[in-house]
Amino acid sequence: MSLIGIIIISVLAIVLIYVFVTYNRFVKAKNAIEEAFSTMDVYLKKRWNLIPNLVETVKGYATHEQTTLKEIIKLRNDSYDKMSMDDKINQNSLLGKQIHQLMAVAEAYPNLKANTNFIELQTELSKIENDILQSRKYYNAVVREYNDRVEMFPSNIVAKLMHFTRKEMFIVDEEERENVKVTF
Repeated sequence: MSLIGIIIISVLAIVLIYVFVTYNRFVKAKNAIEEAFSTMDVYLKKRWNLIPNLVETVKGYATHEQTTLKEIIKLRNDSYDKMSMDDKINQNSLLGKQIHQLMAVAEAYPNLKANTNFIELQTELSKIENDILQSRKYYNAVVREYNDRVEMFPSNIVAKLMHFTRKEMFIVDEEERENVKVTF
């Protein structure tokens, strides 16, 4: 075997090893995204399940706020378990806006704010929102690392060859950036 043949085989071996290693990193990063989403999904599901109780509690007091309540019920009516990851993120973003409006509505009703059941639901919602915030930060960090690999040279070549595409972060819009105000 000639020197050129050995060099070509060596270069091909190095490229092949690089492709295998990079592919495995993409798989590991994709799995980390799924794990991070699963963690966040637990808290999103808790909030999803808390909404009917919150709406029912507010309904008795806020008879003039039916539009907000109907919008929350409409968003909540879809089957959570059948949604895709992207659908869950989108629905929960919309739901977060509506929860913020619901809490604003509650401020106008002193009797509601004094209701023990409502206070417990507010406290639980506040804890869940904090858990969602923490898990969202972790999810977005994992997605950022993955997206860096998808976009940076030379790993972007392997990403294109193996159909690894950019993932969306769980972004919060301006309305939802304001914390849900919990007052007693």
